[in-house]
Amino acid sequence: MNRVLIIEDDESLRHAIQRTLVAVGYEVQEAADGKAGLTAYRRQPSDVVITDIVMPDTEGLETIRELCRHDAAVKIIAMSGGGVGGSTSYLMLARQLGARSVLTKPFSADELRNAVAGVLAS
Repeated sequence: MNRVLIIEDDESLRHAIQRTLVAVGYEVQEAADGKAGLTAYRRQPSDVVITDIVMPDTEGLETIRELCRHDAAVKIIAMSGGGVGGSTSYLMLARQLGARSVLTKPFSADELRNAVAGVLAS
């Protein structure tokens, strides 16, 4: 069973992602911010990490940088709904830092499932 780590500060979105992925057979671990996500990944690496970009404490771009520094083979999906610079620029930066796929919020359950399956297949 593939393990997915979700790093998202919005609790309702984090739980919605979790429910969507558990329903199709993934084991899911959750973290409310980048710092907790990094700790969770170091304790038990996941097959895929889905991280928000705009978060308090350790934000998503720093989280991606640290994950890649810790594990060069980590498979990351970055997601963003905007922020000051807009989601497009954040997601482009996320790809440059090592994210294998990106999702622009809001996204559908199908887009989420397809992104996870695509990253796992790569």
